[in-house]
Amino acid sequence: MRIIAGECKGRVLNTPKNNQIRPTTDKVKEALFSMITAFLQDSIVIDLFAGSGNLGLEAISRGAKRCYFGDYSKESLTLLKRNIALCRAESKSVVIAGDYMKVLTAILEKADIIFLDPPYQKNLLLSCLHAISEKELLNEEGIIVAEHGKTECLPEHIGPFSKIKEKKYGTIIVSLYGFNK
Repeated sequence: MRIIAGECKGRVLNTPKNNQIRPTTDKVKEALFSMITAFLQDSIVIDLFAGSGNLGLEAISRGAKRCYFGDYSKESLTLLKRNIALCRAESKSVVIAGDYMKVLTAILEKADIIFLDPPYQKNLLLSCLHAISEKELLNEEGIIVAEHGKTECLPEHIGPFSKIKEKKYGTIIVSLYGFNK
């Protein structure tokens, strides 16, 4: 697992020793970032369920202004902090320990990009999307990137959000949401 483009291009990130953390593959990450390039420059990013920090660090490398990383797992938080240091991204990173509701409650500014990559089969995406709406965490022109397994179907509309695009990559689906227009 590596940073694909930008300031930290080529840096090899520390990876988990077990399969508790499921990092986004380089192939999916490259496709995902090609879909959201227009949103990256000087953006505020939330990487919920951050794991190793793979997505948030890629966003920082490509020009994001700041990233809020949230995770519950002690192992993930340790790995995440090592990867932030490896990318010399401490000044652009805020790490919040806790479950997704605690993390979302702790963030006090609106984001341009929100990455949601919860553990599959836990049915957390709908709850996350409702919480983001309730806490008004997404900028009006912002985007939510939800990564999920192919067996988890997300609706076209969730609260104030509509599905903009959906792409399949083998057993993984990436769904993009924005405000209803």
